[in-house]
Amino acid sequence: MNFRIRPIQPQDRTTLADFMRTYWGADLIVVHGTPFQPSTLPGFLALEGDMWVGVITYHLVGDQCEIVTLDSLRPGHGIGTALLAAVQEMAQNLGCRRLWLITTNDNLAALHFYQKRGFRLRAVYPDAVTRARHIKPQIPLVGENGIPIRDEIELEWILPAP
Repeated sequence: MNFRIRPIQPQDRTTLADFMRTYWGADLIVVHGTPFQPSTLPGFLALEGDMWVGVITYHLVGDQCEIVTLDSLRPGHGIGTALLAAVQEMAQNLGCRRLWLITTNDNLAALHFYQKRGFRLRAVYPDAVTRARHIKPQIPLVGENGIPIRDEIELEWILPAP
């Protein structure tokens, strides 16, 4: 597959909001008790021609970069890895020391993906997703693998000094 990575542009915001509603149930993500609207966040797109095949959004706070969403519409083709590399490079160029994210206990594919790429488990937050449903009731009770979705898992990658 031949795809390219580019930053999200202002003209992408409406399409990104639609993308989030399609793949996440709403243009609202709740992690660590914080609501995010991904269509307003910085990020990168993976494009094949003009077709979106992946997107990553992130949030910067001080010397930390939090990945808020990562989607590849063609798993196993290097799209997620390329998007992750784009955020890592951007974070390092900005002097970030830590790249981190939250996923849910049922998301076995994400746990595999991130750990294979150098992320380490940092913390488990029992019942965090249960509490997040008060903000975003669209969060399903059970994940794709038949696992009840209850807990958040924090993964991190300490970035090398510039």
